[in-house]
Amino acid sequence: MEPEVAELKQKIEDTLCPFGFEVYPFQSCHLQQLTDPVDQCVAYHLGRVRENLPELKIEVIADYEVHPNRRPKILAQTAAHVAGAAYYYQRKDVEADPWGTQHIAGVCIHPKYGGWFAIRGVVLLPGIEVPDLPPTKPLDCVPKRADRITLLEGFNFHWRDWTYRDAVTPQERYSEEQKAYFSTPPAQRLAFLGLAQPSKDTSSPSPELPFTFRPKKPQNASRARGWVSPSVSPPTSPGP
Repeated sequence: MEPEVAELKQKIEDTLCPFGFEVYPFQSCHLQQLTDPVDQCVAYHLGRVRENLPELKIEVIADYEVHPNRRPKILAQTAAHVAGAAYYYQRKDVEADPWGTQHIAGVCIHPKYGGWFAIRGVVLLPGIEVPDLPPTKPLDCVPKRADRITLLEGFNFHWRDWTYRDAVTPQERYSEEQKAYFSTPPAQRLAFLGLAQPSKDTSSPSPELPFTFRPKKPQNASRARGWVSPSVSPPTSPGP
C-alpha cells in the first residue's frame, strides 16, 4: 500500500474503528466499473459535450440521476415533449378514458422510432438566454383516441411483449441482444455481458420492467458488449 494511502487510512480508522467500522481504500474508477454499462456509456458521451465546449458553462443531467430523497432530477419524458423530441402521451390525452380509478402512466412516442428509444439526459446552458427561441411542438403521431388507448394499455398492462413500442412503424427496433439485456434484472446485467460472476439475487426487478424473467444468453456476446461500450458511440436508440 502506498505510504500516503496508508497514512490516510490510519487517520480514518482512528476516527471510525472504535465505533465498529472497517475501512478499505479503493479507487473511485473501480466503483464506476460496477455501474450499469449503459449509464456509464451515456455519462461518457454526455461528458464529452462539456469537454468539447470548455468556453461554456454546462450542466449535464442524466436520466438516472436522483436527489437524496430519490426523486428524479429531471422529468425526462416531460423534457422530451417540451423540446419537441417526442410526444408524451398521458391519460389526459384520451377523452372519456375507460380506466376508472386505475393508475395509468404516460409514455413518449418518437415519430421515427416509436417506443424503441430512450431519453438519456438533458444538457443545460446556464447564462445562455434566447428569449425569442420559439417552442417546438412534438409531432402527434398517435392522433386517434382508439390508438392512444391501445398505446397506454400496452405500456401499462402488456409492456413485456414490447408491442406498445410499435405505436408507429419504427425505422429501427432494438436488436435481440438489446431486448434480452434490458429484460435482465440490473444485478444480473454484468454477468449477462460476461463481465462479472452472476449475483445470487435473481429476484431484483428491472427498473425498465415492472416484473422479471430470465432471457436466454445472446449467441454473440461480443456483439452484445459492443453497443454498451463507452469507447464507441451508442446506437440511435440505446435505451430501454
